[in-house]
Amino acid sequence: MTDSVEKASYSVDTSAFLDWQLRYYPADVFFSLLDKIDGLLKEKRIFAPALVKEEIEASGGANLAKWAKSHSGLFVPLDEVLAAAQAVQNRFPGLMDPKAEYEEADAYVIGLAQVRGAVVITGETSVAEKSRPKRSHYIPDVCRELGISCFNFLGLMRREKWRF
Repeated sequence: MTDSVEKASYSVDTSAFLDWQLRYYPADVFFSLLDKIDGLLKEKRIFAPALVKEEIEASGGANLAKWAKSHSGLFVPLDEVLAAAQAVQNRFPGLMDPKAEYEEADAYVIGLAQVRGAVVITGETSVAEKSRPKRSHYIPDVCRELGISCFNFLGLMRREKWRF
């Protein structure tokens, strides 16, 4: 018997990929996690905007960048979510880091979740959990206001009922 939780799809932020492969669940230790992620990929239940790939290439480390390159089908072209991302950014201008030197993926991650009816996966925490927030909104804050489910990578594993 399957339930709707098992069939959720996920729009993933760069920070969640960093949490997975660099911070908490590295592939050399949690090697079976790669199989679980590959399963979501085969079912087309996990995806990210193309800007996430760019962020991974810029700051994700060699192994994660190599993984992202070999899983290019995961990344959705920006034009598919541009209108939704712009609507998010217009409604929540505080989501953008005013000091960012490049376009950030956050609004695209949320917009992609809206377009595809997905859960957002991020390593970010809400503004209320920060002692000195650099901006007025983070991904969890916007998701809460828009009624979009939002979890960290561990939350994805729990939602999928993965056991290791």
